[in-house]
Amino acid sequence: MKRRTLPVVAAFAALLLTACGGGDDSSGDSQDSGKIAGADEGGGKKKESPSPTAPRGGTADHPAVRLPSDVKNVYESWKTGDPVKDAALADARRRIDATDAAIADGESESETIPFYYKGEALVGAARWISGFKKDGLSITGTTRYYAPQVTEHGKTAVSLLYCADESKAYTKNRKTGKPDKTPVTDKSYVLYNTRLDKNEQGVWQTTMLSSQRGNAKCTP
Repeated sequence: MKRRTLPVVAAFAALLLTACGGGDDSSGDSQDSGKIAGADEGGGKKKESPSPTAPRGGTADHPAVRLPSDVKNVYESWKTGDPVKDAALADARRRIDATDAAIADGESESETIPFYYKGEALVGAARWISGFKKDGLSITGTTRYYAPQVTEHGKTAVSLLYCADESKAYTKNRKTGKPDKTPVTDKSYVLYNTRLDKNEQGVWQTTMLSSQRGNAKCTP
């Protein structure tokens, strides 16, 4: 299940919900693995099918993103019916897919990364993607993203809290293609806290991002 842990590139505690308990990845495995997740809150929520590219939206032409056949991201209940929140959620999905595609392709300078990231979050994402390539690693498997919570802060900023389930997602050796499968633990589930700001082209860019592995909000 092991994936590298996304580094904490910003801790904006003012936007954290009480469940997060802090902006840092306090699990202590900042050099550990990867993707994240948890169980559905409220049960019975409709699953959305895996998508190589999130649905288009906004006014800008979004760069094409295609994940390898062995990498799947499943987004559960990532629609609210509110046009502003749904536009932000759509670009957050595109950002996640674009990051995974860059990792799989070994393209730390992919044009999609600065399209969906900005500021401190962009710096952290570039370093994280480069780390996979430097270590001779790629990714494989399925990650489930669920329980998104969007809070609007004016017309052009939102905070987004969501969980990820990495119990079926793994790092793999880039040369041999062999996945590194390890036992599923609480650390297989991650709570993400992000801020997105809408730019002049209508793209919701992630400007701050923190993660906490094993947070009780996301663990089954």
